[in-house]
Amino acid sequence: MSPTILPSAPRRTGLRGSHVLSAFVGFFATVLLVNGAMIYSAVTTHSGLVANEPYRKGLHYNERIAAAERQERLGWTDTVEIDRDGHVRVRLAGASGYPVRGMKIAAVLGRPSTNRYDVRLTLAEASPGQYETRTSTLAEGNWLLSLEVRTDETADPIYRLRRRLWLKP
Repeated sequence: MSPTILPSAPRRTGLRGSHVLSAFVGFFATVLLVNGAMIYSAVTTHSGLVANEPYRKGLHYNERIAAAERQERLGWTDTVEIDRDGHVRVRLAGASGYPVRGMKIAAVLGRPSTNRYDVRLTLAEASPGQYETRTSTLAEGNWLLSLEVRTDETADPIYRLRRRLWLKP
């Protein structure tokens, strides 16, 4: 007796329900994964805050404009030098070229992109119109020097300077 071969069930080809379910679940899993990555990136990076206390600064905006106009009327010129050894020099000259003497200068030296390396400095008058200080050795690259010039420690600043400096490698 020879074995009987029964016809097998036809093989199903094409799109089945399990394929549709897998594609549906995979699509939404991908969307949720990408959205989660974007939310994480948005929350952990730059806050979007341009200024601390923007409302308070906005209230005093006209005062800042008036202070800038007063500073421009002074006609002062400045020269800023910085070197890798941390020596900071600022020369101030009046409108007619005479040195500006007897001022109190407070400064902040740091990187433009972060406040992690900010150093507060007080510049002393080394010679007429030339103010100097020394800080630790500085790495190459971009630095930002912000300074305020006052007649004494309690007075409002009469001259402000914000200068980006480059130390060559």
